[in-house]
Amino acid sequence: MAAIAATGGSTNGLLHLLAIAQEAGVALTLEELTAVAARTPVIASLVPGGRWVAEDLHRVGGTAVVLAELIRAGHVDGAAPSVSSATLGAAVAGAPSPDGEVVFTADRPFKPSGALHSLRGNLAPEGSVVKLAGTRRTVHAGPARVFDSEEACAAAVRAGEVQPGDVLVTRYEGPAGGPGMREMLSITSSVVGAGLGESVALVTDGRFSGATRGLMVGHVAPEAARGGPLAAVRDGDRITIDVDAGTLHVDLSEDELAERLAGWAPPAGAYDRGVFARYRAQVRSASEGAVLRP
Repeated sequence: MAAIAATGGSTNGLLHLLAIAQEAGVALTLEELTAVAARTPVIASLVPGGRWVAEDLHRVGGTAVVLAELIRAGHVDGAAPSVSSATLGAAVAGAPSPDGEVVFTADRPFKPSGALHSLRGNLAPEGSVVKLAGTRRTVHAGPARVFDSEEACAAAVRAGEVQPGDVLVTRYEGPAGGPGMREMLSITSSVVGAGLGESVALVTDGRFSGATRGLMVGHVAPEAARGGPLAAVRDGDRITIDVDAGTLHVDLSEDELAERLAGWAPPAGAYDRGVFARYRAQVRSASEGAVLRP
């Protein structure tokens, strides 16, 4: 997790680590991971938050440079074992020093801490994630614009139907709903292309690409397809995203949310047979890494 944070890594890293922990039988929470990100300096200037790409990182010494510097600064345990049976410290002992352009020292980092945060609230009882990239906003409140697919939301943005201040809610795109928890890149790129990157926000039970910019909240759990609170949101409901407070909230009482969900029924699935149907039935929540369980 420290390596993901130090290189400005994607929200997908959180999902992968939760999945690995599930398979290994290790108890691990989203908040534990984002706490590591909060205390780890970003030492690699990589896109989209920085200037360089993976080829440039390789040119100056690659992952070994990053890990060696994190070990030196006490952010990673160099005595931990690696897949080669040597310790992690021994595996990167020959790495060059940070070049100060692509990779910085932990004492003088590219950014003081990672951009990955976790949010909870009545819209995400099991958690959600946000990566602050390409924006300085940490709080947004506005009316919901609700869409039941990535395609419908992207089409509305491109048609000019989204207004500054809106909170785009894109649901039924989670692990079971997608199925497969698709990346919402067409939405986020359309928002930026429409000049709305600093005036609207997105809340979804789907995923994001590493290139996503703006205030975008993903991995909302439980997902809408499994009856999560996102399924109860209607156009005009006021949603508040507060990264500093770690909250994602819709301005509805517990009773109103419960009443709406009591009258909810899952939408007809696109796949009622075959491997996708089996996948939908067996996939677990994003809060558990979206792993498969019988």
